[in-house]
Amino acid sequence: MSLSEAGLVKVMGAKLRVAGWVALGTVAGALATMQLQAIARSSAAQMPLEEMGQLASVFSLVKNNYVDPVDEKKLINDAIAGMVNGLDPHSQYLDKKSFTEFKESTTGKFVGVGIEIGMEDGLVKVATPIEGSPAFRAGLKSGDLISKIDDTPVKGLTMDQAVKRMRGEAGTKVTLNIFRKTENRAFPVIITREEIKVQSITAKLLEPGYGWVRIRQFQDRTVDDFSRKVEELYKADPNMKGLVLDLRNDPGGLLDGAIAVSAAFLPTDVTVVSTNGQIQGAKQTFTTNPSNYLRRSNNGDPVKRLPASIKSLPLVVLVNEGSASASEIVAGALQDHHRATIMGAQTFGKASVQTATCLVGSYMIEDCPGPGLKLTTARYYTPNGHSIQAKGIVPDVLLDETAEGNLFGALRTREADLEKHLLSGQGVEAKDAAREKAREEARKKLEEEVAKNNNTPPKPLPEFGSPEDFQLVQALNRLKGKPVLVSKTIVERKAEATTN
Repeated sequence: MSLSEAGLVKVMGAKLRVAGWVALGTVAGALATMQLQAIARSSAAQMPLEEMGQLASVFSLVKNNYVDPVDEKKLINDAIAGMVNGLDPHSQYLDKKSFTEFKESTTGKFVGVGIEIGMEDGLVKVATPIEGSPAFRAGLKSGDLISKIDDTPVKGLTMDQAVKRMRGEAGTKVTLNIFRKTENRAFPVIITREEIKVQSITAKLLEPGYGWVRIRQFQDRTVDDFSRKVEELYKADPNMKGLVLDLRNDPGGLLDGAIAVSAAFLPTDVTVVSTNGQIQGAKQTFTTNPSNYLRRSNNGDPVKRLPASIKSLPLVVLVNEGSASASEIVAGALQDHHRATIMGAQTFGKASVQTATCLVGSYMIEDCPGPGLKLTTARYYTPNGHSIQAKGIVPDVLLDETAEGNLFGALRTREADLEKHLLSGQGVEAKDAAREKAREEARKKLEEEVAKNNNTPPKPLPEFGSPEDFQLVQALNRLKGKPVLVSKTIVERKAEATTN
């Protein structure tokens, strides 16, 4: 089960549940730019003996004096989780279950029925069935509402709870009660779960000569899928005149995928991104050379299969507040090298790299049973040396969400809104009071508009890639040399104020 765009903005303390209305690519950069490695066992750092003694004392006191018996392993795991989770929003201790879910998010593989979902009126809404999946073969359609999962009503369940009930072991069955509004009928569907391979790439010809490629997330399969989809576009129309690379609501993912996609459009051996951290291995510069993105050299280099003309094909990159991490790396590289026009809204602002480490044995990540650690090990910088941490990529052309303006933009969470977010490394930050004021004003305005309409939730934004997709229409106009409706209200968000 894929969580269509993977997250929801939550405005804490709002009287109105704005949270359920705004689909966003990431809440906290959840799919962070990742490097994968087996555990590197080195000599332990010198331990602070006094503090370790205090930790042992607390463990003993809790174990022996707490009102109920406590599990020793749980105490240790909770202590580890507290140590890591207190660092920043993207470092995390992963128990066995969480580690399995984490691997699924990076590989694009999971066991389930194969639908991307949202929520509507308290029910699970099918955004789209994944092509070739059990749900696709069973005839589920976009817009179908799921009212019951086996014997459990969906009303009252969170999206995560609904997803967990639809997932399970391969070969097991689940019954979904479907209401199809277009046919005004309800019916049950029995589906056998199986391993699903998520397509991270969507592509189509918008009109003769102009293509659209959307990257939902940077996964293991992204480079192969991206190359295949672009090849299909060229096969459908060999005389390509322009391309829109859509990174809106792309929460990030694997670093090598971002490097490879950048390499598809840039010359050989130019810088895509550089990183810097405490250890020597975190101080690196990644270029478009295939050695920087090919982890499985026996598969060859999919990027080399692409037509040579893609290096000079007119290119627009669409981004928004949900474009984070790996997608920001691509946008930053193409912007700094003047290879594309970046259009849309200022991005999430996550410029850190996490390294996944297996904490048992010497397993490679894909074979690690868990537990594991996802630890922030470096900041990253665009080719020109800019840090976008807590700021984001500023588009060359700022666009509203719709022709009517921005309904949700100011409400969306970005890196700077997260507790304990990393600084850019340039000093001590001051709270962005203007940002907080704008969010509060936007929330109040939205609540007032909803109240005027008898508490009817606002109309959701058009589906990306649809004829009603205002930003995509503007991107196509740019490629064709036609006038673009630039936003008259959006202004650049400055970096967090700092003091030395």
